[in-house]
Amino acid sequence: MNTYLLLKTIHILSSVLLVGTGFGSAFYMFFTNRSKNFQAQVVVARLVVLADWCFTTPAVIIQPLTGFAMVHMAGWPMNTPWIMWSFILYLFAGACWLPVVWLQIRMKVILEQTNANGGALPALYWRYARTWEYLGYPAFIAMIGVYYLMVNKPAL
Repeated sequence: MNTYLLLKTIHILSSVLLVGTGFGSAFYMFFTNRSKNFQAQVVVARLVVLADWCFTTPAVIIQPLTGFAMVHMAGWPMNTPWIMWSFILYLFAGACWLPVVWLQIRMKVILEQTNANGGALPALYWRYARTWEYLGYPAFIAMIGVYYLMVNKPAL
Protein backbone atom coordinates (compact mmCIF):
# COMPACT_ATOMS: atom_id res chain seq x y z
CA MET A 1 0.00 0.00 0.00
CA ASN A 2 1.41 3.40 -0.90
CA THR A 3 1.54 6.35 1.50
CA TYR A 4 -1.42 8.15 -0.06
CA LEU A 5 -3.70 5.13 0.30
CA LEU A 6 -2.54 4.59 3.88
CA LEU A 7 -3.35 8.24 4.70
CA LYS A 8 -6.70 7.91 2.96
CA THR A 9 -7.54 4.80 5.00
CA ILE A 10 -6.59 6.57 8.25
CA HIS A 11 -8.56 9.65 7.15
CA ILE A 12 -11.70 7.62 6.43
CA LEU A 13 -11.47 5.57 9.63
CA SER A 14 -10.91 8.66 11.76
CA SER A 15 -13.86 10.41 10.09
CA VAL A 16 -16.05 7.43 10.95
CA LEU A 17 -14.83 7.60 14.58
CA LEU A 18 -15.37 11.35 14.70
CA VAL A 19 -18.89 11.45 13.32
CA GLY A 20 -19.94 8.06 14.66
CA THR A 21 -18.82 8.76 18.22
CA GLY A 22 -20.29 12.25 18.07
CA PHE A 23 -23.63 11.04 16.78
CA GLY A 24 -23.75 8.06 19.14
CA SER A 25 -22.84 10.18 22.17
CA ALA A 26 -25.40 12.80 21.22
CA PHE A 27 -28.06 10.11 20.76
CA TYR A 28 -27.51 8.60 24.21
CA MET A 29 -27.14 11.93 26.02
CA PHE A 30 -30.21 13.39 24.29
CA PHE A 31 -32.50 10.45 25.09
CA THR A 32 -31.11 9.87 28.56
CA ASN A 33 -31.80 13.51 29.42
CA ARG A 34 -35.33 13.15 28.05
CA SER A 35 -35.87 10.05 30.22
CA LYS A 36 -34.98 12.04 33.35
CA ASN A 37 -33.59 8.81 34.79
CA PHE A 38 -31.01 10.44 37.04
CA GLN A 39 -28.73 7.42 37.52
CA ALA A 40 -28.68 6.79 33.77
CA GLN A 41 -27.81 10.46 33.19
CA VAL A 42 -24.84 10.20 35.57
CA VAL A 43 -23.47 7.10 33.81
CA VAL A 44 -24.08 8.36 30.28
CA ALA A 45 -22.52 11.78 30.95
CA ARG A 46 -19.37 10.10 32.28
CA LEU A 47 -19.18 7.86 29.22
CA VAL A 48 -19.85 10.68 26.75
CA VAL A 49 -16.98 12.74 28.21
CA LEU A 50 -14.72 9.67 28.16
CA ALA A 51 -15.67 8.89 24.54
CA ASP A 52 -14.79 12.44 23.50
CA TRP A 53 -11.34 12.14 25.05
CA CYS A 54 -10.64 8.62 23.74
CA PHE A 55 -12.15 8.78 20.25
CA THR A 56 -13.37 12.21 19.14
CA THR A 57 -10.37 14.30 20.19
CA PRO A 58 -7.75 12.12 18.43
CA ALA A 59 -9.96 11.98 15.31
CA VAL A 60 -10.35 15.78 15.36
CA ILE A 61 -6.55 16.05 15.24
CA ILE A 62 -5.99 13.28 12.68
CA GLN A 63 -8.57 14.59 10.20
CA PRO A 64 -6.86 17.85 9.17
CA LEU A 65 -3.38 16.30 9.31
CA THR A 66 -4.27 13.50 6.92
CA GLY A 67 -6.48 15.81 4.84
CA PHE A 68 -3.72 18.39 4.31
CA ALA A 69 -1.21 15.64 3.54
CA MET A 70 -3.50 14.07 0.92
CA VAL A 71 -4.26 17.43 -0.68
CA HIS A 72 -0.53 18.08 -0.94
CA MET A 73 0.31 14.59 -2.25
CA ALA A 74 -2.49 14.70 -4.84
CA GLY A 75 -1.34 18.11 -6.04
CA TRP A 76 -4.69 19.82 -5.51
CA PRO A 77 -4.48 23.55 -4.88
CA MET A 78 -5.74 24.57 -1.44
CA ASN A 79 -8.07 27.09 -3.10
CA THR A 80 -10.00 24.30 -4.87
CA PRO A 81 -13.59 25.18 -3.91
CA TRP A 82 -14.62 21.79 -2.52
CA ILE A 83 -11.45 21.65 -0.41
CA MET A 84 -11.90 25.19 0.90
CA TRP A 85 -15.57 24.53 1.76
CA SER A 86 -14.65 21.24 3.44
CA PHE A 87 -12.20 23.04 5.71
CA ILE A 88 -14.64 25.89 6.38
CA LEU A 89 -17.41 23.47 7.36
CA TYR A 90 -14.94 21.44 9.46
CA LEU A 91 -13.84 24.57 11.30
CA PHE A 92 -17.47 25.57 11.80
CA ALA A 93 -18.26 22.14 13.26
CA GLY A 94 -15.20 22.48 15.50
CA ALA A 95 -16.37 25.91 16.65
CA CYS A 96 -19.62 24.24 17.75
CA TRP A 97 -17.84 21.19 19.22
CA LEU A 98 -15.46 23.05 21.55
CA PRO A 99 -18.25 24.61 23.64
CA VAL A 100 -20.10 21.27 23.52
CA VAL A 101 -17.08 19.58 25.14
CA TRP A 102 -17.02 22.23 27.86
CA LEU A 103 -20.78 21.85 28.39
CA GLN A 104 -20.53 18.05 28.59
CA ILE A 105 -17.84 18.29 31.23
CA ARG A 106 -19.85 20.83 33.23
CA MET A 107 -23.00 18.70 32.92
CA LYS A 108 -21.07 15.65 34.16
CA VAL A 109 -19.75 17.62 37.13
CA ILE A 110 -23.24 18.90 38.00
CA LEU A 111 -24.64 15.37 37.78
CA GLU A 112 -21.86 13.97 39.97
CA GLN A 113 -22.28 16.75 42.55
CA THR A 114 -26.04 16.26 42.61
CA ASN A 115 -25.51 12.51 42.94
CA ALA A 116 -23.17 13.04 45.90
CA ASN A 117 -25.27 15.68 47.65
CA GLY A 118 -28.77 14.55 46.74
CA GLY A 119 -31.55 16.79 45.54
CA ALA A 120 -32.82 17.75 42.12
CA LEU A 121 -30.77 18.83 39.14
CA PRO A 122 -30.45 22.61 39.07
CA ALA A 123 -31.91 24.70 36.26
CA LEU A 124 -28.34 25.37 35.11
CA TYR A 125 -28.00 21.72 34.08
CA TRP A 126 -31.05 21.95 31.85
CA ARG A 127 -29.86 25.24 30.34
CA TYR A 128 -26.52 23.59 29.54
CA ALA A 129 -28.36 20.59 28.06
CA ARG A 130 -30.40 22.84 25.74
CA THR A 131 -27.33 24.77 24.60
CA TRP A 132 -25.44 21.48 24.10
CA GLU A 133 -28.29 20.21 21.92
CA TYR A 134 -28.62 23.42 19.90
CA LEU A 135 -24.89 23.43 19.10
CA GLY A 136 -25.00 19.78 18.05
CA TYR A 137 -27.45 20.26 15.18
CA PRO A 138 -25.40 22.68 13.07
CA ALA A 139 -22.17 20.77 13.83
CA PHE A 140 -23.69 17.51 12.61
CA ILE A 141 -25.14 19.15 9.47
CA ALA A 142 -21.74 20.72 8.75
CA MET A 143 -20.05 17.32 9.01
CA ILE A 144 -22.61 15.81 6.60
CA GLY A 145 -21.64 18.64 4.23
CA VAL A 146 -17.96 17.76 4.63
CA TYR A 147 -18.70 14.12 3.80
CA TYR A 148 -20.64 15.19 0.72
CA LEU A 149 -17.83 17.43 -0.49
CA MET A 150 -15.09 14.89 0.10
CA VAL A 151 -16.94 12.04 -1.57
CA ASN A 152 -18.33 13.97 -4.57
CA LYS A 153 -15.62 16.65 -5.04
CA PRO A 154 -18.09 18.86 -6.91
CA ALA A 155 -16.97 21.67 -9.16
CA LEU A 156 -18.40 24.60 -7.23
